[in-house]
Amino acid sequence: QVQLVESGGGLVQAGGSLRLSCAATGSISSINAMAWYRQAPGKQRELVARITSSDSTNYADSVKGRFTISRDNAKNRVYLQMNSLKPEDTAVYYCAADVRVTYSTNRYWGQGTRVTVSS
Repeated sequence: QVQLVESGGGLVQAGGSLRLSCAATGSISSINAMAWYRQAPGKQRELVARITSSDSTNYADSVKGRFTISRDNAKNRVYLQMNSLKPEDTAVYYCAADVRVTYSTNRYWGQGTRVTVSS
């Protein structure tokens, strides 16, 4: 059983910063890519940032230059540093990880952490 648990969401004023954290626990052999997605009210879930096991990253155009994804492989954690936040960044943020267990690789999701940016 693999679990992803996010933390770090909250309420912040526009222009402020937040750091999200996600910890993967359970029967993990290794973790390939890790990512952050978000879903705003009435909208589809979208990819925010992704990082591979070799630390290659990619970002949604809307967050480039403001958000930074990083990971700690020893701790099975992924982080999202969010700076210069805007009201349109308001959403539930989900952590995702492609986890290799004994004989397969599966995509796991966290329960989400809410980020609210006030204007």
